[in-house]
Amino acid sequence: MRRILTIAGSDSSGGAGIQGDLRVITLLGAFGASVITALTAQTAGEVCAVEPVPAALVARQLEAVFADGPVNAIKTGMLARADTVRAVAAAVRGARVPTLVLDPVMRSTSGTRLLAEDAMQPLCTELLPLARVVTPNLAEAAELTGSGVRDVEGMERAARRLHEMGAASVLVTGGHLDGDPLDVLFDSGKCTLLAGRQTHRLGAHGSGCAHSSALATFLAMGMSVLAAASEAQRLVALAISALPPSAGMATPLAAQEWCTHSEERAGVLAALRSAMDDLSRAKLGWLVPEVRANLGYALPQARTRAEVAAFPGRITALAGRHVAVSPPAFGASRHIASVILAAMAHDRRSRAAMNIRSSPDILGACSSAGLRIAQFDRDDEPEPVRRHEGSSLDWGTRVALRRAGEVPDAICDRGAFGKEPMIRVLGQDPAEVIGKVRTIATCIKAPREEDLT
Repeated sequence: MRRILTIAGSDSSGGAGIQGDLRVITLLGAFGASVITALTAQTAGEVCAVEPVPAALVARQLEAVFADGPVNAIKTGMLARADTVRAVAAAVRGARVPTLVLDPVMRSTSGTRLLAEDAMQPLCTELLPLARVVTPNLAEAAELTGSGVRDVEGMERAARRLHEMGAASVLVTGGHLDGDPLDVLFDSGKCTLLAGRQTHRLGAHGSGCAHSSALATFLAMGMSVLAAASEAQRLVALAISALPPSAGMATPLAAQEWCTHSEERAGVLAALRSAMDDLSRAKLGWLVPEVRANLGYALPQARTRAEVAAFPGRITALAGRHVAVSPPAFGASRHIASVILAAMAHDRRSRAAMNIRSSPDILGACSSAGLRIAQFDRDDEPEPVRRHEGSSLDWGTRVALRRAGEVPDAICDRGAFGKEPMIRVLGQDPAEVIGKVRTIATCIKAPREEDLT
């Protein structure tokens, strides 16, 4: 499970800050650790009092978190004081965490100053250059760059300027623009506009915290900056849209929407565990490929790898059985997730897949079992796909589906130099996939018992 550290203030209302961050991180399937930089007394609409935590205690918290084990990503929120910013920057440099999402919290929605004026300089010179992504809103981008940011052109200028100041990527959030919200992402040398949709935004307390926490979690799961930014934007819009239109005061993001999302995720993980138990009892370890197997299952509306659960470390063969190295988790697979997402683009019901060994006998067994088989040949792979690491399976699956005109029961990957031939069995859920795998096995003579140990 990915471990995400949030460094932020405590929000007594529970809607933002440390409390909001941990809720989002947990609901997205990661483990949240925390370092508190300030205590606040606040309602969902007003900050009543702020008491910064001494920088020395912030540093001790950071030492304790890093002593517990690796951290996959850090997100920062309210840092309050200059000495705290310096302590955080020193700890991040020392820990060499691969991903830092810097949410430069300066003021509350009600206008209370949350970052001391003298903290701006160390924020810009010491912490910002360590950021993989910095996520200012319009007002924060203006204060960081010293220029007005009121429209898309201003957002683009600010994003480029913040990159020049040291941030690897910049995501200027446009939730306060007139009309539909629009985020501007500067990444890999270019600006990309991420268009959202108009939602009821009154009282979306904690939306910025939720956005940066989701972004950090998705990045820790291996998503690209663009994919993570798009998905974080979508999830926050989903939560905001569930707020009652009649809300007359600031309201925390719709908890029921996150709970629904969490229930769906729990169901996906439970289905994977159950299917894995069934598969292990079947003693079909001889079907595990040399590169090992994986079994994946996606959320109903999945569009990214972070919404597809699989088994971290994959599935190996032990004593003739399929054995999972780790329990299922979201964002745990790149390969099987690519196959599932490509299949779902063709038919949203095709949410599960598993890879098994390929051989003439096994392919023959698929035919004997009456399964529909499609295939692709890596020799036909276009050069741009060949050059882009991780895109082969998406391309190959889409080619096979296009040729078949439907989602088949299995897709045969002929392999290539250094790439093992493979069969990927598809289905609507893990139980259906395992049922097809067992059917294939009944149509082929299994290896001798001594070969299974």
